[in-house]
Amino acid sequence: MRKLFSLLFCFFLLNLHAQEPEKLNASEIFQKIKKLNFLGSVLYIGAHPDDENTRLISYFSNEKHTRTAYLSLTRGDGGQNLIGPELREQLGLIRTQELLAAREIDGGEQFFTRANDFGYSKTPEETLEIWDKEKVLSDVVWIIRNFKPDVIINRFDHRTPGSTHGHHTSSALLSLEAFDAAANPNKFPDQLNYTNTHQPKRAYFNTSPWFYGGEEAFEEASKDRFISFDTGVYFPLLGLSNPEISSLSRSQHQSQGFGSTGSRGKQMEYLEPIKGDTIRSQDVFEGIDTSWNKLEGGAEISKILHQVEENYSFTNPAASLPQLLEAYKLIQKLPNEHWRELKTKEIKNIIYASTGLFLEAVASQPSATPKDSVTIKLEAINRSDFPVILSSIELSPNDSKVQPETELKNNENWQNKIALKVPEKTSYTTPYWLEEESKNGMYIVKNRELIGLPETPGLTKAVFKLTFKDVSLNFEKPIVYKYNDAVFGETYQPFEVIPKISLAFEEDVIIFENEESKKVSVKLTSGKPNIQGEVSLTAGDNWKIKPENHKFQLQQKGSSVTVTFEVTPPKEQEETFIIPSATINGEEFSEKLISIDYKHIPKQNLVVPAKLKVARLEIEKKGDLVGYIEGAGDVVPESLQQIGYRVNKLNVASISQASLQKYDAVVLGIRALNTVEALKYKQQALFDYVKNGGNLIVQYNTNRGLVTENISPFPLELSRDRVTDETAEVRFLAEDHPILNFPNKITEKDFENWVQERGLYFPDSWSEDFTPILSMNDKNETPKNGSLMVAKYGEGYFIYTGLSFFRQFPVGVAGAYRLFANMISIGK
Repeated sequence: MRKLFSLLFCFFLLNLHAQEPEKLNASEIFQKIKKLNFLGSVLYIGAHPDDENTRLISYFSNEKHTRTAYLSLTRGDGGQNLIGPELREQLGLIRTQELLAAREIDGGEQFFTRANDFGYSKTPEETLEIWDKEKVLSDVVWIIRNFKPDVIINRFDHRTPGSTHGHHTSSALLSLEAFDAAANPNKFPDQLNYTNTHQPKRAYFNTSPWFYGGEEAFEEASKDRFISFDTGVYFPLLGLSNPEISSLSRSQHQSQGFGSTGSRGKQMEYLEPIKGDTIRSQDVFEGIDTSWNKLEGGAEISKILHQVEENYSFTNPAASLPQLLEAYKLIQKLPNEHWRELKTKEIKNIIYASTGLFLEAVASQPSATPKDSVTIKLEAINRSDFPVILSSIELSPNDSKVQPETELKNNENWQNKIALKVPEKTSYTTPYWLEEESKNGMYIVKNRELIGLPETPGLTKAVFKLTFKDVSLNFEKPIVYKYNDAVFGETYQPFEVIPKISLAFEEDVIIFENEESKKVSVKLTSGKPNIQGEVSLTAGDNWKIKPENHKFQLQQKGSSVTVTFEVTPPKEQEETFIIPSATINGEEFSEKLISIDYKHIPKQNLVVPAKLKVARLEIEKKGDLVGYIEGAGDVVPESLQQIGYRVNKLNVASISQASLQKYDAVVLGIRALNTVEALKYKQQALFDYVKNGGNLIVQYNTNRGLVTENISPFPLELSRDRVTDETAEVRFLAEDHPILNFPNKITEKDFENWVQERGLYFPDSWSEDFTPILSMNDKNETPKNGSLMVAKYGEGYFIYTGLSFFRQFPVGVAGAYRLFANMISIGK
């Protein structure tokens, strides 16, 4: 079992995802050879995607040739999305792939724990209470025991709880605890059925001016204890400086808007020793043997591989193949299992690239369902004079096999076709950590061997067996789908196993503001041709659904049909879920297939239970037409339509005071004043709209990077104040204000069932023209009174709110809808 995990673990470090295949040039092969000759490893630990220091990861990987990895405790599920509407788990899926894209550029590897990013946390105590501390710690220990780092580097300071995000400090605290626990056989002993204990040599804190409040304070601080080194090195073989590589890596975090411009020249990094043996050298590996000599049987391998490095031909990498194959045979004899398996993967990759091999298995269609048969096109070519025999290709999971036993001559393409029969019990292609509904800040992963991996191991692959003179090597290639895009040319995407039928509601939440029935539509999409059956809906006992079922028939794969039911809510306020079920030949399906497709990451499929939240709310509203200026992405417009408003999304460039006057309210989306540059020229038009009787609602913005300083017609200063406890007490400062009384009477009950947080980036200073409406605070903090501010301006109202409506609407929080309706209705 231990060997099974180790092989799986190593395979996915080198084969991150099914995208365009890696094609190394001669310089990149040489870099791989240098890394093959270095037996040292660094594990960098932070809390979120974007916490990692890409400059340092690239430096260790590309300059020092160190095996380097980033462990992000979370997948960034709790953040905002600047490129689309996806939030929570879907956003975490995007950020996972963005991290993998970043690691492909900077040369690192990527790991995660099961911790769910539940949003901002002010203290590590709160963080570790919401997470299951022992489980997250066990995951960090698990990764250390398998990755076996010599050196651990923390992104954050374990000594500063409360001064930064609680997740940040927790990552450092857990790292230091795991530093010792990984070597202790009494800690998490069940892991030892799969791996061995490991003791890292030393741990560092990656300090910087940021932790000192700025460059000036950092310059004045004593650095006697720090290791410092210049990471601004230039790589002639790559034609890039290390900071340029770092910026390319950093720029993969597109969902966070972290595009970065490369730089050149000196870039100092500072490491503070915090645990392990002490050293006086500026070399983090001082006193650690990072050569082949550390291994029994390694000296002879070292001699061969250093000759390969010294005699490497950039015009003919295949000239190194005889020595590489000899070294490969010796590596197979190493007693040390960890290094044997790791270096086997590395040298196979070098042999593959040096031979100019191209091996590929391409499916005739992008997806299949269990029991389908798919044609797989096989291709193999050797672009060197070194003799290579293609012995066999075997598909997994159904073990179809061809045995050509043919020599791959230089630049002569071999092709064939074979059928892949997808077994009936094959799992759908979906992220492993989302197969079960998460609980208590943690994802549930039942398979121990998956914990830590960035993504689900590929379900379908082709194993090419080749013989290089007297050495037989297997190369595993994921089965992919590719096509020619008229703009982008050859385009790859993963080959996926999907449900026979996918069921999806048009909305995630439907609000019933009265007792009237509503039409609820279900879209059925076929995963294969020629299917027919019937679909029905179930809900709570007090909800009525007509008709009982609909029959459907779909002829083409990928074709869809939408059926509509009439749903009648109960008289009283109530919430429930509507669950669809499609029956095909006695087999029931109730899954929804979600596809996430952005150009900077591979297409992602997510299979989840299909469901629709419906809520009968006691809600009144005034006004009808709302203008909406989109910001960083949310579903507020669609949510307002749910309760009967007509919503027009506005083109900022064309708005004027006159064009706005027809709207009962104009709403700015989240972070609109951070992201919509044109708003700097339209503030006066918005203020004139208010002055002439309009109602302007501005949702939260950060106080950094505002496109204009004039966010309000009156003085209003944004802060970093936030209330992260979604259950925090809400106190009414202006009980008689219309916004709390008309047309809906707002009570404490309206703040029940809020998710993730109350709100963020509240104002902390304002003119007397504003009336603060609510007061709230996290535990052991002073009251925060800026979450909802209202000012009369001329004949209209200006409202600023940091309350997180954009999180509450998608999950159907009744009170959030009622309060927002009052905000739109004010003055009516």
